[in-house]
Amino acid sequence: MATDLPPEVRQLVEFQAGVLSRTQIIDAGLSGCIVNSRLRRGSWQQQYPGVYCTSSGEPSREARLWAAVLYAGRGAMLSYQTAAELWKLTDDPSSLIHLTIPADRRVRKQPGIVLHLSARAEQTIHPSRHPPRTRLEDTVIDLCDAAADIDTTVGWVTRAIGRRLTTPDLLRMALEARGRLRWRAELAELLSPDSAGIHSLLEYRYVRDVERPHRFPVPRRQAASQRNGRSQYRDAIYEEYQTAVELDGRTAHPGDTRWQDVHRDNAAATTGLTTLRYGWRDVTVTPCRVAAEVAAVLAIRGYSRAKPCSPACPVGREPAAGQDPGPGRPSRRSASRRRTPIRARRQPARAADRRPARRDSH
Repeated sequence: MATDLPPEVRQLVEFQAGVLSRTQIIDAGLSGCIVNSRLRRGSWQQQYPGVYCTSSGEPSREARLWAAVLYAGRGAMLSYQTAAELWKLTDDPSSLIHLTIPADRRVRKQPGIVLHLSARAEQTIHPSRHPPRTRLEDTVIDLCDAAADIDTTVGWVTRAIGRRLTTPDLLRMALEARGRLRWRAELAELLSPDSAGIHSLLEYRYVRDVERPHRFPVPRRQAASQRNGRSQYRDAIYEEYQTAVELDGRTAHPGDTRWQDVHRDNAAATTGLTTLRYGWRDVTVTPCRVAAEVAAVLAIRGYSRAKPCSPACPVGREPAAGQDPGPGRPSRRSASRRRTPIRARRQPARAADRRPARRDSH
């Protein structure tokens, strides 16, 4: 560390994880010759043009982030995946450093840095966190806007809420402050009061593909209860109908936690609460089959307003003994049979019509 520098410069070095810019050095009244001599000796190293690490060792992650911000200059802030890393929205450092700068500025590109321009830079920068970064809610909205699909979008939102880093109300305010935005309608629905309590992508899929299309009652989500002095949470409880739905994500609960779930379900059964448990594949591949099972249990408890979402949906139907109710999505064979007129299937083909069928282009 630069121990022979003036005290105010040493404080700045410590605050910025060992990084200084040439501008800061000159503003402190030091000569540029100091920088050049230390670079020649190898006691300092250049990170970007005009930005230096005041040690000869491998720079820390924090030092590299500070160096990028100092290089970009006035109004620069870490954003997107890099801000997500600092806010603990993701557990993995981004391979590239994302920076947002005011729209009226231009900065020369450097390897490993991705630059974003923003007309709202002054509103999105956090007023006190360092290194400078976008506010948490603006970071989430930025990542959603850049997402390639709705699942990724929902994942960012539910992770921020599920990790208790922010609230739907604060995210909704950040959403309303934006102009043009990808996935705006989906985000508005996800952040609406009716969706309160959705803390994972799987829970969102359940609401979108199982609960709403089949007209289930609105449950109480993330419902808290006490057992043996410990707080427990249910993903969804249809309280009036004494039915709970638990959703286990892509990586199901490992090891002994599975038995904790079983013990909880067994204990709930003694109070009359029936628990249905589904995984990622159940909800995403066979949502209508899940809906049929939930609807059947709700019907036993008195709910009669569940509806099938399509002619092929099994909700409300009684399968024959030993028959699989199916996923609610027709197979190619059954779909093709429905497209064939009944009269054409029943009448034998005439000799003149026994020609190879023309394959539809679509």
